[in-house]
Amino acid sequence: MMSGMSDAYVIRPVRVDDWPAVKELRLAALQDPVAPLAFLETYEQAETHPDDFWKDRAARCAEGGLNRQFVAEGPRGDWAGSVTVLVEEPGTEDFLGERVAQRQAHLVGVFVREGYRGGRVAPELFRAAVGWARAREGVSRVRLFVHEDNARAQGFYRKAGFRRTRVVGDEYEMELRPSA
Repeated sequence: MMSGMSDAYVIRPVRVDDWPAVKELRLAALQDPVAPLAFLETYEQAETHPDDFWKDRAARCAEGGLNRQFVAEGPRGDWAGSVTVLVEEPGTEDFLGERVAQRQAHLVGVFVREGYRGGRVAPELFRAAVGWARAREGVSRVRLFVHEDNARAQGFYRKAGFRRTRVVGDEYEMELRPSA
């Protein structure tokens, strides 16, 4: 099991029974001031999802599945942040409707609560997510998208070793440099 300490937080994969915390953290993320730049859904949309939606979401990203969500969990069970890794298969369509050319990992749902930004939580979450992605057989690249106006996120991603590869509308696709 992944276990990195990050400001007294353990970095670990989501478990199926974590669905209430998955829901709470997602709703908190969607209330963040930069949420309209960072996420494809709104708080109002997400809060209407039934519990079965959240149970399925947690199950799809729990251990043993194709995708994985990592969280920074505190000693009292509180979550400081999260990142999800989606494995995209060749021949499928991505969220843009584009054909995926190679097996790749796509980092999504990046969120760290305000009081934990600028510390070790985000770097440790990324270390776990990227490490897990690179360990998947045949994954040839790790990418993410960031809004052109989300300078703080862009700065973190650059520091984490990502570089811009192209512009898609008002988003930058960024790819992890092979040496990072």
